[in-house]
Amino acid sequence: MSFSALYPLKFKPILKEKVWGGSKLKTLYNKEGGETLGESWELSGVTGNISEVNNGKLKGKKLNELIEHYTADLLGNKVYKAYGTNFPLLFKFIDAKQDLSVQLHPNDTLAKERHNSFGKTEMWYIMNAEENSRLILGFNREMDQSTYEEYLQNNNIMEILHSENVKKGDSFFIAPGTVHAIGAGVVLAEIQQTSDITYRIYDWDRPGTDGNMRELHTQEAIAAIDYNQPDAKLAYQHITNEAVLLKKSAYFETNRLSLTKQFKRDLSIIDSFVVYMCVAGNGTIEVDDFSETISTGETVLIPANFKELTIKTQNATVLEVYIP
Repeated sequence: MSFSALYPLKFKPILKEKVWGGSKLKTLYNKEGGETLGESWELSGVTGNISEVNNGKLKGKKLNELIEHYTADLLGNKVYKAYGTNFPLLFKFIDAKQDLSVQLHPNDTLAKERHNSFGKTEMWYIMNAEENSRLILGFNREMDQSTYEEYLQNNNIMEILHSENVKKGDSFFIAPGTVHAIGAGVVLAEIQQTSDITYRIYDWDRPGTDGNMRELHTQEAIAAIDYNQPDAKLAYQHITNEAVLLKKSAYFETNRLSLTKQFKRDLSIIDSFVVYMCVAGNGTIEVDDFSETISTGETVLIPANFKELTIKTQNATVLEVYIP
């Protein structure tokens, strides 16, 4: 199979059944899978979970093959210089029918030291939330390591965790070390560093899909926890037909586009691939002579060699993500 000119790329979702998963990714967003479908990895360079093109002349090609062949034309010059052939971000849709485990992720320094990996900085955008749905984010009081260990040893960790109700459209930035959990009834889009390292500290005393209790990472987590209160919820303006910044971090920049009409976007100064995750509605993305539809629950990668695009729609909300 030969390589052709680049175009807007869709990838085959990598579907993950989870003990806490449900059916909303299937019923609301047309993903295949069973009744415990927890995650749809939309775009992944994680070893063992490399995304595969699902549209156009490059269909069947793996993401790592594209990067090795197109290099900076796909990634952008500065991204390729910084990350080489490693795709730096991971994009997911998540459906929590039940509460996820209480967990945290290490920062780059600790992840490199322990796992020879990137750490995990991530953010969430709430796509759907049942009444009284919540997230766990940090602690509900001033905390330090000794106090945390005391509650942990007494099996009272839930007493010290902060719970926050959520609704559709809320967005959160989860810095490494933040103790967190996605609560039952929440469907969200997740953008994160390319890392699959999780330290699980509480799992509701339930078995995994194989019937066995899932491993906890009690000791590994203690040195990785940030005991300060997280400033996780993102404040943003609900403006239509403009790119509204949700979060700019060292690892990714995310804008929200709430569109009711045709929208032209200048990408010439970004020097990065751009990913669009559709979180509501539908539309068509046009770049040069190429056109690709995008609907709720779909993700499209725009290679870095394109300098402008047009989104044609009357009712789409998309997350726009690139490397700053």
